[in-house]
Amino acid sequence: MTDLRALLEEISVARLVGTPHHARVREVLKRELGARGFVVLEQRFRTRPRAPLWGGAASDAVNLIAVRPRARVTAWLAAHYDSKGQAVSMAARLVLAGVVVAGLLAALVARVAGAPTLVLAIPAALVALFVALSRISDDSPGAVDNGAGVLTVLAIVDALPSDARVGVVFPDAEEHGLVGARALVRERAHLFEDTALINFDGIDDRGRTLALVHRGGPLVDAVVRALAARRARVLPVLEDGLVLAAAARECVTVMRGNWETARVVHTPEDTAKRLTLAGVQVVAAAVADALRDVPTLKRGLGEARR
Repeated sequence: MTDLRALLEEISVARLVGTPHHARVREVLKRELGARGFVVLEQRFRTRPRAPLWGGAASDAVNLIAVRPRARVTAWLAAHYDSKGQAVSMAARLVLAGVVVAGLLAALVARVAGAPTLVLAIPAALVALFVALSRISDDSPGAVDNGAGVLTVLAIVDALPSDARVGVVFPDAEEHGLVGARALVRERAHLFEDTALINFDGIDDRGRTLALVHRGGPLVDAVVRALAARRARVLPVLEDGLVLAAAARECVTVMRGNWETARVVHTPEDTAKRLTLAGVQVVAAAVADALRDVPTLKRGLGEARR
């Protein structure tokens, strides 16, 4: 198994779906999962352009699903492994999205008050600008989004006994509109029946840990408590948990960061050198502790030893 710091350096390369770096990182992850005793299955699918926001040509993509032999999974650890670049950071797009909404509301109020129809051109121009700045490119190494999430999954696996009832799923094409998660729910939903799923998306060294709860339950509650995380049900972000929750009994997405994090996500500045992995270590240790205390997981460990 590769040291996590070295592994972060290895996978923190621009890896837009369908590129050679993307395929190479997938092979690295298969290697690391295999070294931890997992059997790795591939779910291949085709991304389709979802113009205008995600743009680009159709690409081959692959979800990675990893289980240990003869083990019944009760908890899944998930993190998408693709990356993307955009003309401006996530922080800038969030600000622009707020401006678009405000502009649209103001234009509608003005129109109702008797302003000419031309007033609607202002929000239309803002929407066009938002779309133009949201088109994807292959120029972000994606260290925090989502190399750190992938490393958090592996660190949790390393902290648990080898017979823990956990499986790993690394969805692909998250940055193309949650396409990989949709493929999992559409074609592999049975894998997640009566299980809990913990999704990791952006784990920075700095900032507060957030728990976006999609479906609550005992394991999700234990994870939130162990992390001392701020619990939320709605955030202005798109991430795989929003889709995967439809198939799982419980589902939560864990994030860690602050406004500074949002200012580097999807930019060339999202590099491995800005991370110490302190956030990964804190989150992984807390989630591993929570998993050890979950009754269904403990029963699974006992059954595996008999």
